[in-house]
This record gives sequence, C-alpha cells and structure tokens, in this order.
Amino acid sequence: MAHASTTAPETRNGPKLPVLQREKLILNNRSYHWITETICGIVENKQPLIWWLLFLPSALIAALGVGGGLLLLVSTGVGVWGMTNTVFWGWDITNFVFWIGIGHAGTLISAILFLTRQNWRTSINRAAEAMTIFAVCCAGIFPAFHVGRVWMAWFLAPIPNSNAIWQNFKSPLLWDVFAVSTYFTVSLIFWYLGMVPDLATIRDRAKPGLRKLLYGIFAMGWRGGNRQWSHYEMAYLLLAALSTPLVLSVHSVVSFDFATSVVPGWHTTIFPPYFVAGAVFGGFAMVLTIMIPARALYGLHDMITMKHIENMAKIICLTGTIVGYAYLMELFVAFYSGAIYEMEAFKYRIAGPYWWAYLAMMSCNVLSPQLFWFKKCRENLWIIMAVSMAVNIGMWFERFVIIVTTLARMWLPGDWKYYSASPFEIILFVGTIGMFLTLFLLFLKFLPCINIAEVKWTLPESDPHFDDIHAHKDDGAVVIPAYQPEIPSTTHKGTTVA
Repeated sequence: MAHASTTAPETRNGPKLPVLQREKLILNNRSYHWITETICGIVENKQPLIWWLLFLPSALIAALGVGGGLLLLVSTGVGVWGMTNTVFWGWDITNFVFWIGIGHAGTLISAILFLTRQNWRTSINRAAEAMTIFAVCCAGIFPAFHVGRVWMAWFLAPIPNSNAIWQNFKSPLLWDVFAVSTYFTVSLIFWYLGMVPDLATIRDRAKPGLRKLLYGIFAMGWRGGNRQWSHYEMAYLLLAALSTPLVLSVHSVVSFDFATSVVPGWHTTIFPPYFVAGAVFGGFAMVLTIMIPARALYGLHDMITMKHIENMAKIICLTGTIVGYAYLMELFVAFYSGAIYEMEAFKYRIAGPYWWAYLAMMSCNVLSPQLFWFKKCRENLWIIMAVSMAVNIGMWFERFVIIVTTLARMWLPGDWKYYSASPFEIILFVGTIGMFLTLFLLFLKFLPCINIAEVKWTLPESDPHFDDIHAHKDDGAVVIPAYQPEIPSTTHKGTTVA
C-alpha cells in the first residue's frame, strides 16, 4: 500500500509543501461498532467448515502423538527414543529449544512494541501472546518427560523433599526451570489482563446463561469506568516493563545449557545474543504462518492490513540477517582461533554425515529471508507464507545441527556414532504440532483474537484533537497530529460496548 501524500497550506516563506501521511492501520473508515461486531462475531457465530476441517485432524494428531506417545514413553522408558550414551540430547531438547523460541515473538510484540508506542502491534498482539502460551506448553513436555521418571520432576522445585535432595543451582539446566516458568507465568498474566475489557464486551453481549456467567467470571467485574481504566493501564504498563527483560533473559538462559559447557562447538560467548535473535526470527515467522490464514478465514483484512504483514516481514529480514551474521561469525572464530577441536567440530557440521541438515539451516534461515529486501516480495502473501514456512523449518534444523552434530562426535573416537530419530520421537513432535494448532483454533473460537479496545485507539476518532482537525477541513488545511498516543485520555473511554 503506497504512502498517501497531500498538500499543506501555503507557508509564509513560500509555496505549499507536500506532507506525508501515515498509512491507516484500519482500512475503509471502519467504525467502533464494526470493529466490535467483527471481532465478537468470530466468537459468537458458528465456525466455518474449514475450521472444523483443521480442528478435528489437529485434535486427533495431538491425542495420538502427545497422549499415546507420552503414555508409551512413561510405560516403557526413554529407550524408545533414538538417543545413545553419546547423543543424550536428541529430538527432545531440539524440540524444546524450538518451541521456546517460537514463543518469543508474542512477548516482543506485546511488551517491547507497546513500550515504544508502535500502534501497528494492536491487531496482532493478542494472537501472538496466545501463540507464546501454547508454544511454551508444547516446549515444557520435552524436558519434563526427558527425565524418565516424570513423577519426580517436582524435585526440580527448590522446596524440601523427603529424600533431602537439593538442586544444583550452578547448573544452567536448573536455570531453565526458573527462566521458563517465570516467562510462562508473566506471559500468561499479561495475556489475560489484556483480554479483560474484551471479555466484558462479550459478557455484555451474551444472553443470560452459562456463557454469560463464564465470561462474567473471567471479566472480573469490569465496567469500563475511569478508575478501572487507570488501574488497568498502570498494571499493563508494569507487566510490559517486566516482560521486556524476559525476552532477552529466557533464551539467553536456554543458550547457557550449551555455552557453559566445554564441548567444542558449544563453548562460545556468541550463543546468548545469537539465540535471542534466532528466537525472535522464528517467532515472527510463526506469527505470519498462523495469522495470514486466520486473516483470510475470518475476513480480517481491514484490521490486519498489508502494513502489519510488511512490518513483520521487515523484522524477519533484519533478524534473519543477524542470524546469518552469527553463523558466519561462528565459522570465523572457529577457524581463526586455531583450536583444532573447534575447527574439526565445524568441519564435521559442514561436510560430515549431517551436511544436509546444515545446508537446510543455511538455506532456510539465511537465504530465504533476503527476499524481503524487495517490496514486491513483502506484499505477496504466497511468498511471505513460503518464506515463513522455510524459516520455521530452518530454525528447527538450526537446533538440530547445534545439538546432534556436536554430541555425535565429541572427544573419544570410540563414542562416535550416527544418530537418527526413532519413530516415537517423530510421532511425539508431530503430536506437539497438532497440540499447538488445536489450542490456537480453540483460542480463535472462544476468545477475541484481536484486542478490541486497543484497535479502537488507533482510529482517528480516538485522537483528542479529532474535532479540531475536522473543523479546519473547511479552510482547505490539512492538520496532521505530530503524535498519536497509544493510550488516549481516560475521558475518551466509555463502556466496553460500542
């Protein structure tokens, strides 16, 4: 969508000057009422046939893959996985790091873009936050069941137990427990708090019955008064400030699982920023992967515009370039250092039996995002979906390359062994994909997928000077406010129903 330009009135010193207007975040001059009806209609109306065609297979895959796979794992043991004494982390930790990375875009969009007053986040932040919650749920399965005796996993918590076994607080694996649990808790509260005004809207529109009762309970008595909005805004701001360092800390702590070891290929200081950039990179790709179909399914083109999609494509291009730089810097440091073990580790990655995984990683993560340098590619939904899917695949292969190729060939030649995943590992991973899609589809059905209140704040009518702007139109002047606040004055907030 091209930038629109207009002409300002003649100045004292010369002729009229061109003024550049920002692209609208809501197209076709939609009203408050239309936004409420459209978003609430997704929850209140029957779901289209394609929703059921997606939900039923996803639920079946989740039940068989996660339910059946974990039941077999607990009853038989982790020996059903393809891991060996050398490759003690296989697909399980690969999938754990993959799903944790997927959840990073939600917090980034919600917290950091909120603090920097990026209004374009309002149409996609709710779905991105939901994606964060569901991805962390999928991620938590793997380390919990990797311990073998999952009923003993609560020993990881720093609480007294009957065996007087205390945690090793020097281990980054324990740091993971605290980092991921904190990230999940704060993200869940942040996600729920942002939904309270919208849940009240659905409550007020619902007919008396169980539906109205449940939405009323979760709306926590919201009435949309000035005092409630004041407390809401302060709580939302504080949670956003608290969530921002979590974006950097969580995946940095995950990278410490590798960086604090003395294993060649892992023992490097580039891992924390490299992992964080990769997590944001993969997270935004997943947001596009799920939101573009949802946009088409429910006709949300006027709220999720090409501006939103293009901005996310630009972030993918930026973070993909950072990830590519990290890949090349890893190679440079390995060969420039002269450390023979480090050099051999990277030679093994590139030219060893796992060369196909390294090639897939470099092609999907470094080459494919470069298409987004071209505006035509950023405006073509088919290209965007193809690149996003390629990034999702490439980020999984990145974790596989880091973990498996390093462990398969470490210090002793007698321990060298080729690792291949067992069918049970594959089934469980496919099951988590079905679980993720099932949870997201249920989210679309029962909860407002777009933040009704925040989207309305981006409309021109929400500007405190909206009446002044229209008053000057008769004079031929074009008045463009220099700043449109993310959160308007409480005097412009009314009830939760349009």
